[in-house]
Amino acid sequence: MKLSAPVFRLKRRARTLARDEKIPLHQALDRLARREGFRDWGHLSASTPGNGPATEMLARLDPGDLVLLGARPGHGKTLLGLELAATAARAGRSAFVFTLEDTEADICDRLQSLGLSQNLIRQSLTLDTSDDICAGYIVDRLERAPGDVFAVIDYLQLLDQIRRHPELAVQVMQLKAFADSTGAIIVTLSQIDRSFKAGGKPLPELSDIRLPNPVDLSLFTRTCFMHDGKIRLDPRP
Repeated sequence: MKLSAPVFRLKRRARTLARDEKIPLHQALDRLARREGFRDWGHLSASTPGNGPATEMLARLDPGDLVLLGARPGHGKTLLGLELAATAARAGRSAFVFTLEDTEADICDRLQSLGLSQNLIRQSLTLDTSDDICAGYIVDRLERAPGDVFAVIDYLQLLDQIRRHPELAVQVMQLKAFADSTGAIIVTLSQIDRSFKAGGKPLPELSDIRLPNPVDLSLFTRTCFMHDGKIRLDPRP
């Protein structure tokens, strides 16, 4: 069945609908799915294979990768990060989502939009929305996790907002050292500077990362940028 728009645009419409009508995101997604002729959003997702790049992207990541995933607001970086974590969990990894941006209810809502049930979310993923999230806190939690570890952090620029936490550059070094020593894969979502919109480029680049405080971006082993449905996972440097 041909969709009226690409999936990423349908998701964007759903977010607008949820905000305008003050309903949960998963209800808005189900409503749009029914307009497309599907039973619900999970049915739409299952019936349109190849929409999500998470499976392909995860297959291209290596143990020890520290990944920078950047996009402007509304272009799907949070959903891709959550889809990566869900895909890793389904593959039997210890999967974590650390967020200083959303509540646990918000994250569960978005995961349901990806077709995950509440039970699967509780059983497969560790969701952490603590105000204490920083690199040291994250490393402490991941060190105690069994097996292969996969973590998503939402997002980079918030890690050093609390004064008692180390500066951002130090935290990125901590995350890199942990990934190197354990083989954990850590994906850090990142804001893109507003000036990117005026630059005429199809996708952001490292130079477009918004950095209120200096960070050595060469510490990231992979970068992934998104814009208007396009995604580019750069190779290892």
